[in-house]
Formats: sequence, structure tokens, C-alpha cells
Amino acid sequence: MKDSSVPHPWSAEAEDVLSRLQTDSDQGLSQSEADKRLQEYGPNRPLQKQAKPALTIFVEQWKNLIVGMLAAAALVSFGFGQALEGVAVCMALLVNVAIGFFTELRATRSMEALVEITKTESLVLRDGHQQSILSDNLVPGDVVPLEAGDVPAADMRLIEVSNMEVDESALTGESLPVAKQTEPVDVHAVLGDRSSMLFKGTALTAGTGAAVVTGTGMQTELGRIALLAQEAESEQTPLERRLEAMGKKLIWATIVLAAMVVAIGVSSGMELFLIIETSIALAVAAIPEGLPIVANIALAKGMFRLARENAVMQQLSAVETLGAASVICTDKTGTLTENSMRLTRIALPGDGVPFEEDLGQAKDDERARELLRVAALCVNAQLHPEGGDPVGDPLEIALLEGAASAGMERPDMLEHYPEEREEAFAADTKMMATFHKDDGEGYLVQVKGAPESVFEVCNISEEERQTWRKTNESLAGQGLRILAAAQGRAKSLDDDPYYNLSIVGLLALRDPVRKGVLEAVQACHKAGIRVVMVTGDQAATALHVAHELGITEDAADRALHGRDFKDPETMNREEKDRILNTRVFCRVSPEQKLQLVKLLQAEGLVIAMTGDGVNDAPALKKADIGVAMGKRGTQVARDAAHLVLRDDSFSTIIAAVEQGRAIFDNIRKFIVYLLSGNVGAIVIVGAAIPAGIGLPLLPLQILYLNMLSDVFPALALGVGQGDKSVMLRPPRPSSEPILDRERWIQVIGYGLLIAATVLASFWWARIRLGLSGNAAVTISFLTLAFARQWHVFNMRAPESNILSNGVTRNKFVWGALAICFFMLFLAIYTPPLAHALHLTPPTVAGWSAIVGFSLTPLVVGQAIIILRKKGRE
Repeated sequence: MKDSSVPHPWSAEAEDVLSRLQTDSDQGLSQSEADKRLQEYGPNRPLQKQAKPALTIFVEQWKNLIVGMLAAAALVSFGFGQALEGVAVCMALLVNVAIGFFTELRATRSMEALVEITKTESLVLRDGHQQSILSDNLVPGDVVPLEAGDVPAADMRLIEVSNMEVDESALTGESLPVAKQTEPVDVHAVLGDRSSMLFKGTALTAGTGAAVVTGTGMQTELGRIALLAQEAESEQTPLERRLEAMGKKLIWATIVLAAMVVAIGVSSGMELFLIIETSIALAVAAIPEGLPIVANIALAKGMFRLARENAVMQQLSAVETLGAASVICTDKTGTLTENSMRLTRIALPGDGVPFEEDLGQAKDDERARELLRVAALCVNAQLHPEGGDPVGDPLEIALLEGAASAGMERPDMLEHYPEEREEAFAADTKMMATFHKDDGEGYLVQVKGAPESVFEVCNISEEERQTWRKTNESLAGQGLRILAAAQGRAKSLDDDPYYNLSIVGLLALRDPVRKGVLEAVQACHKAGIRVVMVTGDQAATALHVAHELGITEDAADRALHGRDFKDPETMNREEKDRILNTRVFCRVSPEQKLQLVKLLQAEGLVIAMTGDGVNDAPALKKADIGVAMGKRGTQVARDAAHLVLRDDSFSTIIAAVEQGRAIFDNIRKFIVYLLSGNVGAIVIVGAAIPAGIGLPLLPLQILYLNMLSDVFPALALGVGQGDKSVMLRPPRPSSEPILDRERWIQVIGYGLLIAATVLASFWWARIRLGLSGNAAVTISFLTLAFARQWHVFNMRAPESNILSNGVTRNKFVWGALAICFFMLFLAIYTPPLAHALHLTPPTVAGWSAIVGFSLTPLVVGQAIIILRKKGRE
């Protein structure tokens, strides 16, 4: 790829950099030129980890204990002159490797494909129009508009700046944001002193501006660092670590059991070769070698399902954590509401609320025109740039539309009052201001913001302030979003904009509740999940929406104001309990969001927290599940979050929680199914040897069943959509192990039930049917085989319906059963395979015994599930 960097752009004038890059600050590049440069310089991507080659995955399959055990079994077979058994074991070895290879290949490719889902976009100027493009397609010379919350996707030279501050800690280690400007700096300035530059991987924390791209891909500072860094090994997820730890314990337990089987067999006088081969086959059958791989596939499948539901997971492990969420702290605007605001009312001095719904009549009132002028000028949004769609914050777009309906078009306003300076909105002041030239001396200052903040900086009496507060509370109590507008004059652009202002009026906007949110909140209540509204809006508005959605059930419930939120470390127990029982927090700062997360986590709760701003990033990172808004959220918030909502909807969070619960349930079902069958096989052989009744299962038969049951039905359980009943249970504790006491009882109980059934069928074949040798073993083999297939239906949730549940609705389960049945009939009625496995076709009486005995674990299992359900009810 060609070097796309401009030498020392920080030391050159902005105009010189634009000239060298042959671009224009007002027009940007043409689309054809941008396409040409993309071909010339290559995509704007960092050094990416190479995709794991299929050959590497294949080779790695030969480096595990299972393969070693099968190889040992093959050597033992050939050593004892049993060539047929040796060849059969080699075939089992190859099948085991093939299954592991294709399963891991799919999991690996699925995870690589997820990278495409999380690609970011950047706003650029092309052909004079702002447009959003994939950050991969940025090229040197692109002009990029910037505002607080953006994360530069390339290195850039600043050409316009307004109060811009940038967090460069990722590159420089400097913890505090640094101020930016457009003037050149010394050519030898170190990275942290290049104040005229923006670098890939940093984040704008305040202000606005524009910049021209000077370096992309590996020609960025971040790219150069990546070249020096060693490629790190990918870290396992918490779930993978727990599964691996459990697998290792099972391996050692199985080896001990296999050794005991050998000891018992030798002491019982069994043939040494047969008992060694049997013990190895049992060990291979008992070890759930596919645990981590199936878990990864289940998680990856869940991530793709979530992506289709407009929820993009940033981290694999977060899918599992979602299912344990016990509290969802959600924003109001755009998450619970549509964020499609409309300016519906205005309040003017002395007249209360003179104009409602139809603002067209406001054009004849001078005071109303003054108020709507603030609405048109004190914004960052554009209503129809170059005839295109609106660009900017939905609230500001609503203000522009409201002003336009009264004939106050922003472009016309700017002709009369050119903007000279902008004081960007800040979380601490909760206000924004713009300076404009007019016919008078100095500058006209236009201000909008939170009513209580604006009231405090206006030159009005306390009586007037109280009157405005009552009007504000009256409107907010109707669920309206309220902004106050004020204006003043300044002699200089350096003057404080929030001084000696005159109040102009109130702007009331309506934001309807999103469709489906009420049902989603009700689903949370049924699932034992607490919903808490955490908003920067005022109390009356927040409470109105919360009561409408059922977040608060009592109309007398009160909201906790940010000013009353103390540091949790200074709270007593009573104050903490008050916080825990509060459902609505209003006028909450980002710092208080972080404190709320810490307080709730200290109580052992698993927290999902939503956010969209730069200052929300700490709370999003600290939360167990940080949820960022994909539409209105800043790039900083999206990068800090675990989950990004493409549609900004609360309902999508609930769908994600349901999927998280379903995935964890699927993994549990898979493990319980796998281990209970394996326990059954061990008990069958372990009980038969000392009893001296002969082996009900032969080594190759064990390996054949392991190949079928441990792969197809088990994998199908892992990727199912799950039961709807998962949202009727309370959240599981975050410390709860994958297999709790109840699941271990199921594993052992089902294992003993399957073993007893198979041993009973073996006894029936020998005593009642008078069979011996291979004929009797065939009955016990097929009984175990079919019992394990039917056993998959015992994995349904206790709350589910016996006929319609997550297992019966899982199309993969039915496909897996079809494959297994086909392979079993193939083993019986294909002479070469039947000869290798020592099987003979059963008679009608034999088939009757097989079907009857094999259905016993299913019937007993379903009876137990029904009794458990009644017990819980």
C-alpha cells in the first residue's frame, strides 16, 4: 500500500496541507477522486490478525488427549493382533478429528465474520455534501466534520476548531483531555504536543470543528505502534475458561475411572486386551471434548441472532452475561421514546402558553418570533442541507421544523445574524450558546438549555423565576420535554455567554413513547428484572413517561434528583435502600451514573446501563453490560459499550437479554445431555464387569455411539433458539456455576436411569429372549443408542409445554435425530459395518424390547419434569 501520510502536517499551515492534498475545505473530495485514492492508498484498516488457516485448525486437532487415547487404543489393537479393531479405531480417530476440525472451523469463521458487523462509519464531505461512509473507505484529503463524541478513524490535520478537547490517553497516556487549535506547531513537537492534529484512536470530549485526513491505515500513529507490537494471543472468555476447567476435571476423573475398570476387569479374570480396549473406549466416550467449541458456536450463533434484532455485541463473553442482568438502567429520550420530537407548545413572558400545536400563528407575535429565532439560531443541526435529509440532533431538528412552520428558516436567519462563535453544550452547564453579528454594537447572544440552568443565569426577579418554574412544571407534568431560551449581548467574542441574560420563553416538545416498550417493560417485570429510568430530563417529564410505561406503578412515586444523589461511600444503609427502591432518577450527571452502577453492583446485582454521550463512557465500561445507542450515540460511547443498539430501542435490550438467557440455557442443556449419557455408559460397563455378566457394550460400539450422540444431538441443543419460558424466571446469580447442584443431580440421576435401563434390556435379552453373545449385546447397544436419542427431549425447560418447547421446536434436533437413526440402521443392516461392530439384526421380539426399554428414560424423565413443574407452582 502506498504511503498516504503528509510529512509533518502539524507544522504546516492548514491551507498548505489542504493544497498538498489537493482538496477543498468547503467541498471535500469528489466521489470519483475518493474512489481513485482508495485504490491507490488501500483501505483505512490497521494491521489485522491473520485469519486462522484451515490447515492450522486441522493440525491442532491432533494435539489433544482424546486423539492420544484413540491412538493408544489402535496400537493396543494391532499389538494384540486384532487388525479389524485397530482399523476401526483408526477410523474413529479420523472421524473424531474431522468432527473437531469442521466444528472449530465453523466457530472460527463465525467469529471472524462478526468483525463485519461492528465496522464503524465516519461523516465526510464529498462533492460539497455531508455523507456517512464506512471508516474503511476514508482516504487522504477527505474533509471530516467533527463534534464531541466522535472518534477519529484516521490521522487528521485540524482546519476548524471551537472549544475542542480530545482524550489522547490511548496514545500518550495523558489522563486529562487536551485542548486543540489550528495553528501550526514546531516540526519536532512530540506526539502529545501536536495540538493541531487529531489521531486515530483518540476521542473528542468537547467542542466542534473540521479536519482533513492526512494518514490512513498503517500510516497513522496507531498503525505505526501496531507494527511495533507483538501479536497477542486471543484471550479466552470467562465461559470458555469455566468450561475448560470443568473439562480438565472430568478428564482426570475419567482416567481414574478407566484405571479402576482395568483393575476390576483384571481381578475378575477378563481378557487383558478386551478390558484395556474397553477402558480406553470408555475414557474417550466420557470426556466431553467438544465443550469449548460448542460453547463458542452457541455464543456466535446468538450474536448473529442479536445482530438480526438490531443488537450488535462487541464482546463474545457479554452474550452470556446478558442472561444474568437483574437491573436495566435506561435513558428516556430515544430509548423509551421515539426520539422523533415535535415542537408543540411555546410559553412566552406573561402569557403562559399562548400557542399550542399550530405554531404558524406565532409569526404574528413579536415575542414568539423572538423565541423561535433562538430556536433557529442556537443549534448545530441542519434541516435540509443541499436539499437532503435533516442532519443533527433530533431535538434540534424539531426546533428548526417548529421555527420553519412560523416562517423562521435558519438560512434566512443566518443571513441577518451571521454566526461568529459557538459555545458547545456542556454537561456541567446544561446550556449552549451562539454569538451572532447584528446591526447593533457587539454581538447578539442566543442561549438554550435546561430550564433551571437558564433561569439561574437570567436577570429576573425571584418572583418571575418562580412563575417560570410553575409554567415549566405544568408543561413537564404532561410528558413534554422543556427547553428554556434566553438572549443577551456581548461586547467581545471572548465574553461569558451566560451572563446578564433576558429570558425569552419556553419551548415544549413532545416525544411519543416507542411502540412495544410497554410490553417490553412488562416482560422485564415477569422476568424479575428491575427497570430504572436514569435521565438528564426533569422530574415531572420523567415521571410522566415512567408511569405511562409501568416503570413506576404508584402515581405518588417520586423521582430522585441528581442534586440529592450523594457519594455512595458517604451513604448510610437507609440512604442506600432509598436508592435501591427508586425507579426514576432525573437530572443525573454522567458521574452520578457511574456511582449508581457501583452502588448497585455492590449489592450483588448485575447491571445493564444505557448511554449515548462522551461522558457516559465510564458508566458503560463499569456496568456488567454497557449498552450504547447506535443511531444517536457517540463513537466514544459505542467503543466503551458491550452492546450497541442499531435502533436505539429499549425493546431490543429485552430481546438481547432473552437471547443471552437462551444461550446459557442451551449450553447447560448440551452439557447435561452429554454428561448424563456418558455417565450412563461408564456405569453400564463398571457395573457389568464385577457382576460377571459379560460386557453389554463392546469398545467399538462405545466409540460409535460417542461419535453419534456426542456430536449431532448435543450440538443441536447448543444452537437452538431456546424456550420462551426463560423470561418467566428470575435472573440467575452471576456467581452461579454452569452446572449447579440441581444440574449435577440431573446428570447423575439420568445417567443411572439410562444405565439401569440398558442393563435391564441386557438381562431381558439373555434370560427372557434366550439370546447370547453378539445378539444379546446388540439389544443392549441399541437400547442405549435409542435411549440417548430420546433423552434429548428430557432437556426441555420445566416451565415449558411437553409437546411445544425449545427442544421440539428446534429444527436442528430433528435433523440430528434423523442422521443418528440413519447411522444406527446402517450399523445393523450393512454387513461390513455390522461385522466390525459385532452386531446382528434383531428379531421382532428384540425390536420390541429395544423400543420399550429405550423409551423408559424418556417417560420417567418427562414424569419428573412434570412433577418438578407442579412442585414449583
